[in-house]
Amino acid sequence: MLSVLSYGRLVARAVIGGLSQTDSRDYSLVTASCGFGKDFRKGILKKGMCYGDDACFVARHRTADVLGVADGVGGWRDYGVDPSQFSGTLMKTCERLVKEGRFVPSNPVGVLTTGYYELLQNKAPLLGSSTACIVVLDRQSHTLHTANLGDSGFLVVREGEVVHRSDEQQHYFNTPFQLSIVPPGSEGAVLSDSPDAADSSSFDVQLGDIILTATDGLFDNMPDYMILQELKKIKNSNYESIQQTARSIAEQAHDLAYDPNYMSPFAQFACDNGLNVRGGKPDDITVLLSIVAEYTD
Repeated sequence: MLSVLSYGRLVARAVIGGLSQTDSRDYSLVTASCGFGKDFRKGILKKGMCYGDDACFVARHRTADVLGVADGVGGWRDYGVDPSQFSGTLMKTCERLVKEGRFVPSNPVGVLTTGYYELLQNKAPLLGSSTACIVVLDRQSHTLHTANLGDSGFLVVREGEVVHRSDEQQHYFNTPFQLSIVPPGSEGAVLSDSPDAADSSSFDVQLGDIILTATDGLFDNMPDYMILQELKKIKNSNYESIQQTARSIAEQAHDLAYDPNYMSPFAQFACDNGLNVRGGKPDDITVLLSIVAEYTD
């Protein structure tokens, strides 16, 4: 029978042994992007990191890697407003905040909130709305912190299976949560959600995990099984391999978007809501494809 002292020593050894096996390496994301606006040629950036009315950014800080995508609401075009201005400015602002170190890796909602309120206080007039998704990898803790508002989103894939994902936020069919800036006196007439309404999560990642962050132009046209099939093409964490796969995914989504006989995820969702819809959904598509790798300067 073990004495209390002997038992205590065994427990201490077990704890110390467990700690010594903890991965002390810093992690990072190797990320490639691809996309296009539905009115633009494949893979061509409209301006900055924008594909049509979509926008995105990839930023590095000494503590974290941060990604973001936003989808400008196209309905503003009916009022003479370029929807890409809002999404693009929001992502550029979030990128600048990250590069300046004005963020906490465990609080991606904070990045979104600060960026949005900077837009509200901007002296230059800016109108519009967009969805937004922010993904942060904390290098030391190996934790992925996320904030998603609307129907853009992300997947975490490990050994060929989806192990974590964002939840879509919709007010009702095809009407996602969105950040907005509206003309004075129009408050209440336009949907406008608070950044605090974003769905947030934290998830521990491993080396080799694949993170796919994208706007709804991808998810409305490609179900998980098609995406997973494409992700099998990634052979390593080499940037060129990731870039080729990102392009392959974006191009397949684009082709399916214009197939009138294809039963897309969007069409299925429409049918579930009592609408007789078939075919893909032509839309702007933005894909950020990342692999978790060991950090190197």
